Amino acid sequence: MLFRSDVSYIYVRQQQALGLGHAVLCARPVVGDEPFAVILADDLIDGRSSGCLQQMVELFQQYKCSLLGTERIDPTETEKYGIVSPDQEIADRVTSIDGTIEKPSPENAPSTLAVVGRYILTPGIFDFLENQEKGAGGEIQLTDAIARLLGEEQILAYQFDGVRYDCGSKLGYLQATVEYALRHPDLREPFGRYLQRYCSSTPTD
Repeated sequence: MLFRSDVSYIYVRQQQALGLGHAVLCARPVVGDEPFAVILADDLIDGRSSGCLQQMVELFQQYKCSLLGTERIDPTETEKYGIVSPDQEIADRVTSIDGTIEKPSPENAPSTLAVVGRYILTPGIFDFLENQEKGAGGEIQLTDAIARLLGEEQILAYQFDGVRYDCGSKLGYLQATVEYALRHPDLREPFGRYLQRYCSSTPTD
């Protein structure tokens, strides 16, 4: 990990595996009454124009409300994600929402716009997480608290400019490893040669 001298690092342990919402709530004493970002490490996002979170910070400075990083997914995969119900387009890639549903079946999904591992949230979310009942999977779902926060504040969905690798899956992790390695200045040539040799010598059947 790269440590910077101008940044303070504070670690908070989630004592029980009660879901993402509970994990975020554990950080309340540290965050206090400030907007904050949530970054899920298993979603690796390669921003095209700039980093995904940097894009969202710039939007937050403009709109001053909670933002959800989103991506269009295959309709058959809605049961893997929190899905937003879009309201109206605010700007390019920016949409207001009127609801969220955690892991709906394809026939019950309001859209194919999935929330992935980037959020900027206002501190108002903590009050809802404090009293949030367990939802899908018997966990305290951040998506459920966001749906309740929506009753008091505007929340925007942002389709980030970039490519997401689902490193929570074996295939996504391998794809990210290969693609990043092929762009690394020291690794791309020797690793590229290795892949060519391996693929040419390995049967495809």
